[in-house]
Amino acid sequence: MKNFLRRLAADEDGPTSVEYAVMLAMIIVVCVVSVRAVGVALADNFDNSNTEMVEAFN
Repeated sequence: MKNFLRRLAADEDGPTSVEYAVMLAMIIVVCVVSVRAVGVALADNFDNSNTEMVEAFN
C-alpha cells in the first residue's frame, strides 16, 4: 500500500492532464469570443450596407 501511495504521489500525469484541460478551455473561450465578435461586426456591416442601398434607391 505504501508503494502505491508513493507512486501515486510521484506520478505527474494527473496535473499535466489538468493543465492541458485548462489550456484547452481557455483556447475554446478565446475562439468562441472571437467568432462572436466577428459575427456581430459582420452583421453590423450588412445592416449598414442595407441601409445605404435603401437610401440610394429612394
